[in-house]
Amino acid sequence: MGRPLNIGVVGVGVISRQYFEHFPQLPNLRLTAVADLDLDRASAVAAEQGVVALSVDDLLTDERVDAVLNLTIPQAHAEVALRALAAGKHVYGEKPLALSTAEAAPVLQHAAERGLRVGCAPDTVLGTGVQTARALLDDGRIGDPVAAAVAWSAPGHELWHPAPAFYYQPGGGPLFDMGPYYLTSLVQFFGPVVRVSGATGRSTRERRVATGPLAGSTIPVDVDTHVTAILEHASGVISTVTVSFEVWATQTPKFEVYGTSGTIAVPDPNMFSDTVHLATADDREFREVAPLAGYADAGRGYGLADLARAIETDRPHRASGEVAFHVLEIMESVIRAGSTHAVVELTSTVDRPAPVPAGARPETW
Repeated sequence: MGRPLNIGVVGVGVISRQYFEHFPQLPNLRLTAVADLDLDRASAVAAEQGVVALSVDDLLTDERVDAVLNLTIPQAHAEVALRALAAGKHVYGEKPLALSTAEAAPVLQHAAERGLRVGCAPDTVLGTGVQTARALLDDGRIGDPVAAAVAWSAPGHELWHPAPAFYYQPGGGPLFDMGPYYLTSLVQFFGPVVRVSGATGRSTRERRVATGPLAGSTIPVDVDTHVTAILEHASGVISTVTVSFEVWATQTPKFEVYGTSGTIAVPDPNMFSDTVHLATADDREFREVAPLAGYADAGRGYGLADLARAIETDRPHRASGEVAFHVLEIMESVIRAGSTHAVVELTSTVDRPAPVPAGARPETW
């Protein structure tokens, strides 16, 4: 392993804590600097982490930074990524890649022109949960895959997040917020999607912040809060996906994959290492499956470490901008299908990322 990739973080809000927690486990990453529009917050985090606090402008051009970890709000993802690439930095961002494919396409184009890497969350799909489910599929443990069903729901993030307004603006909603975990998993399992149909809507329920200094304030809702989609994969598999901020309680299975000779109960792809369960035509009781693949004991940041190793070994990285772009087009197409009541053909495609073998470490594999 060569020298660590020096990381500058832009945006030190809630999600950044999870990255900071796991950086010490990833010796091929070195946290170098942080920046935030809230300079006091950036300074406090920098002191905690033992690094320097810079302005956003200074971090993006600092020679000590090799790669920018972009943890800004979705509306700023493309702008920050483009500025980082223009300064010669690799970029890894939180999902979604951008608010639209029109915004995202220049990010990938500029990276390609400059020989730089673009990565994007979720990297949860590289953990033992989703990767074990993929190993079962690839090993033929449920025969030929036929279909998958996703049903994620919650009452709304305003019940726990102290500043949840962005979840109800473009780039948010249940599809853009939670959809990437499930859609990226589906691409891992079955490859690219070729067409989608769907329906979308929102209730008249007033949204109010429940916690923190903004408690009691109302939230404007400018996105659909209940989405149902049908995805047709190039492989012939059909996936149904429902995501919602309108459900107070449910007993619907969250994620299942159906094959000609069995069913896989896939764990929550927002987590890295929950348990997979398998039922077969010969044994219709669901049984726990020990981890068969994936980065063990992983957390946020493992996708960035995988990218760093891919740079060193000149191979594709797994949590790639290309996968994120395809997932973004799926979501964009679902919204369009819902508003036009039409089937929408996708224009992008992507290869299934390489699987993560059992026992792999992102800094050495």
